[in-house]
Amino acid sequence: MAESLRAMQKFFLLLIFLSLYGNAQNTIQKAALKKHVAFLTADSLQGRFPGTRQDNLVQNYIMGELKTAGYQPILQTFDFASRKDSTTITTANVLGILAGTDPVLKKEVIVLGAHYDHLGIKNGKIYPGADDNASGVSVLLEIAKRLKQQDANLKRSVLIIAFGAEEQGLKGSDFFVNNPLVPLDAIQVMLNMDMLGRLNKQKHLYINGAGTFRKGNKMLRKLAKNYDLNPVIHLGSVGGSDHVSFYEREISVLGLHTGAHEQYHLPSDTKSLLNFDGLQMLSNYIYQVVLQLANTEQNLAFIAQD
Repeated sequence: MAESLRAMQKFFLLLIFLSLYGNAQNTIQKAALKKHVAFLTADSLQGRFPGTRQDNLVQNYIMGELKTAGYQPILQTFDFASRKDSTTITTANVLGILAGTDPVLKKEVIVLGAHYDHLGIKNGKIYPGADDNASGVSVLLEIAKRLKQQDANLKRSVLIIAFGAEEQGLKGSDFFVNNPLVPLDAIQVMLNMDMLGRLNKQKHLYINGAGTFRKGNKMLRKLAKNYDLNPVIHLGSVGGSDHVSFYEREISVLGLHTGAHEQYHLPSDTKSLLNFDGLQMLSNYIYQVVLQLANTEQNLAFIAQD
């Protein structure tokens, strides 16, 4: 009897272990987010200014992470005129795509994006851009990995884009919508992550563009309850950043951020000020939003905002 009881106890302990292990595998981890941010904000990258050797290093890092996750990354190179002196600068968007599995819905695409560039060096000081936008890129990479693990369960296709030269006037996203690697009319929703690293005590996640498709507000609030988040949802206001390039092409958008702060576009926007617990929470929430959009039967057609 005692031996049977011990065997049963071991069995239940094994079930608990497997459950915990499975949850760990299916949850975006804070350590991974910290690793990406540490790389992107390192002094050696000198503020990730477009067209520099450091810019190329970031592109290679993102491509390497996507390859490791099982993608076949694409480098979409483009030129633009510098704001400072109109010289030609060459940089790139980095992309990875997951094909949907539904016979009909796989022709539709959900885009998840974040810009990786920042302001470089000014007056001898490095602008590390930890919140803007190492935070968003770290989330992008980890969601991309998790989506790849679930690609057999995605009805719609999902396109991951790390944009270059956002700080120069949305150059990367503007180039993409003018030179799309998937038909623009196939893109149902574009989610853009720009500055996710400062989740406050009230757990406010600001979301712009939720009125650009039906039932966006309801979906976002329902999923937020699973993470004790308090989304501040703007239906009609689209805001700024790379999703605007898509909105102007009449594509539904969501712009996600945790709000402005005193370190915005200053050398003091460092990783030491990031809320990594909050970043982890937002990563898992946004992942669920992408899954919902990729798998819903709902029509996600664009609704213009005044």
